[in-house]
Amino acid sequence: MSALSHLRVLDLTRVRAGPVCCRVLADYGADVIRIEAPEGLDANAGITGARDGYDNQNLHRSKRFLTLNLKHPEGLALFRRLVETADIVVENFRPDVKDRLGIGYDALRAINPRIILVSISGFGQDGPYAKRPGFDQIAQGMGGLMAVTGLPGQGPVRAGAAVADVAAGLYGAIGALAALAERERSGEGQWVQTSLLEAQIGLLDFQAARYLVDGVAPGQAGNDHPVSTPMGVVETADGHINLGVGGDGQWRSLCQALDLGHLATHPDFATTEARLARRAEVWAILRPIFKRHGSAEWLERLERAHVPAGPIYPMDEVFADPQVEHLGIAKAVEHPTRGRIRVVGQPVTLTRTPPTIKNPIREPGADTDAILGDLGLDAAAIAGLREAGVV
Repeated sequence: MSALSHLRVLDLTRVRAGPVCCRVLADYGADVIRIEAPEGLDANAGITGARDGYDNQNLHRSKRFLTLNLKHPEGLALFRRLVETADIVVENFRPDVKDRLGIGYDALRAINPRIILVSISGFGQDGPYAKRPGFDQIAQGMGGLMAVTGLPGQGPVRAGAAVADVAAGLYGAIGALAALAERERSGEGQWVQTSLLEAQIGLLDFQAARYLVDGVAPGQAGNDHPVSTPMGVVETADGHINLGVGGDGQWRSLCQALDLGHLATHPDFATTEARLARRAEVWAILRPIFKRHGSAEWLERLERAHVPAGPIYPMDEVFADPQVEHLGIAKAVEHPTRGRIRVVGQPVTLTRTPPTIKNPIREPGADTDAILGDLGLDAAAIAGLREAGVV
């Protein structure tokens, strides 16, 4: 039995943040019913590429698929019937849309007091920016990430992945699970809210805390760690590696590995504060040394010395690394037309109830008949709904 196999989730999400939230719940066993508008009615169709493309394969596995026109009275009535036995509804409409549709939290709670509504927005459910459309890069900029990413003086640089979107989806899943745990005591659901902007600020973590606690607005530090050195990218004879010296003990270990024992306790370099004050001088000493040998030799030598270091991979080498292969985070799934493909698995393992990928993305409405059949509708009734554009 999967960890969440006792739960039913209604997935009304679009684009990325909401689907990430639902993907987590689905992979851990929840019956996630993805509700999509009938063909021609979804203005966001195709925004994540072809339906059988890499992005949708990764976002929408492990779910069942229902088409339903929520703007049609009969479609809305069917959705309300699904809410009666659901545990979670996840949506990332603009905040005003769900109320216009009649599926805001108060409306859902009136149907099912145990329901948990997860709402993921760009900027929050209320406030001056609530109705603005939000995308990952906008949140990266407003949340401070682009101001601390990149080389000093380079100008704003976006991260190379949709970090605000993914973080908002993960925070939404955490909120849903917290609400479920609380429901065990109270018997009542609640409204879980997060946004791309909040998620991005949350991801800034110590960088945001530097400002809130000490009043320091951090800038770009390039590949160097903002407050620790030498921690960053170093060039070798045949490429680059990451070097991570996180404390004074590791500095002494690095000095021994590089035959720089005389610098291990030198007052100009022995402490983190002293090295930060002389960051350029530290790197000026180290860089010529690292250029003498190739990356593999340095990584082996540093591992023997217990100095944190690692390779810098392009994506194809990421999944060829023996540790990545051992962890098994690339998960195989059989697609009816693409054959055997791999997607990114869940990075959290449970020993008794691990996550599993039940199926690849399916065609729109592939499970409509089965889902509506569970509500008591027969084939003739479902055919009539199709003819009327409800499903």
